Amino acid sequence: MTALEPARAVRRAFWGDARFFLGILLIVASVAGVWFVVSASRQTAPVFAATRTIVPGEAIGSGDVRAVEVALGQLRDLYLSERELDAGLVATRTISAGELVPADAVGDAAEARTTSVVVRSAVDVPASVEAGTVVEVWAAPLDEHGDFDVPRILVPDATVVSVTRDDSMLGGGAAALELVIPRADVAATLAAMADESALSVVPTAGAGS
Repeated sequence: MTALEPARAVRRAFWGDARFFLGILLIVASVAGVWFVVSASRQTAPVFAATRTIVPGEAIGSGDVRAVEVALGQLRDLYLSERELDAGLVATRTISAGELVPADAVGDAAEARTTSVVVRSAVDVPASVEAGTVVEVWAAPLDEHGDFDVPRILVPDATVVSVTRDDSMLGGGAAALELVIPRADVAATLAAMADESALSVVPTAGAGS
């Protein structure tokens, strides 16, 4: 041969290539991310679930809830925990039996805007009406001639606490109901009871069916 062959370029070891180390870092980061997600999903925290149906205005005590371990992740703060249970808490909406108790479904008893009254219904109350059922209270005023006037809605949004049925009464199915009503409707409700208006409790549309 009359000419020297060009010297071959010296190849660098693969571990000296920056792309190799970048790839390793990406793999490690990916594995760490998956591990973190899986680990977080397995972590549980104690929150409360209702042991019975709790209606608005009812006090919430240790006997009304039970602690359960649930994996909630970042949603943990949306639910009532053991450290937040206080003797002064009341429900601000109906909490169904077995439901996890949302933090925004409870409030301070001193700030409650509802109260409970007992109303005897002048009409039959469906058997499906029970604790937690939302009902309307209608009133038919008694006029000066001893006749009842046209019924009107007295309380448009009441929640049943309990029902005591008396099948021995005329017409059957009559009941005395403990209801949670807004404080703003208390005066009108008591006035209707005092003037012997005929009060009727009926489920709202879609309730008690």
